[in-house]
Amino acid sequence: MSSTSEAEVIQPADLANWGARERAAGRRLVLTNGCFDLIHPGHVALLRGAAAVGDVLVVGLNSDAGVRKLKGPHRPLMPLEDRLTVLRAVRWVTAVTPFDETTADRLIKHLRPDYYVKGADYDPTAGGRTLPETATLQRLGIPAVFVPLAPGHASSELIARSRPTS
Repeated sequence: MSSTSEAEVIQPADLANWGARERAAGRRLVLTNGCFDLIHPGHVALLRGAAAVGDVLVVGLNSDAGVRKLKGPHRPLMPLEDRLTVLRAVRWVTAVTPFDETTADRLIKHLRPDYYVKGADYDPTAGGRTLPETATLQRLGIPAVFVPLAPGHASSELIARSRPTS
C-alpha cells in the first residue's frame, strides 16, 4: 500500500460512504488511530505495520481537545492542522479522519474496517492494556491486529526526556 499524493481528509460522517466505495473496488480497509503529536519511529512502525495488513489505511486523528482529554492540558504540542499535514504526507496513509472522542468507536462503526490496528502495547495476550474499542470490535466482528512497537519512542517519554532536569 503506497500513495503518490497526499492522503485525503475525510470527516467521520463521510466514512461509511467512502469505505463502501473502497470496498466495492475490492480493497481491504484498515483503521488505526492516535494523537500522533510528535511523529517518531514508533509511529512510523505502527503506520507501516498497519498499511501492510490491507489495501487502504485510514488514520483516525484525535482533535486537540481529544488529545488534551487523553494526555493532559499541555498537549498536543502540535495543533491538529500541523498533525494532519504530517500524516497526509506519510506514504502509507490513504486517508486521515479527525475526531473529537477519546476512543475510535464511532470511526469503527462508520467505516467498518476489515482490520483495526494498534501497537502491541494494547495486545492483551502479551500483557498489554485492553483496547477501549474491544466491545465495538467484537460486536461488529472486526479483528484487532497488533504491531510491534519501536522501544523507547513513545511521545510522552520523548517529551519527558526533553525537559531539563533540576
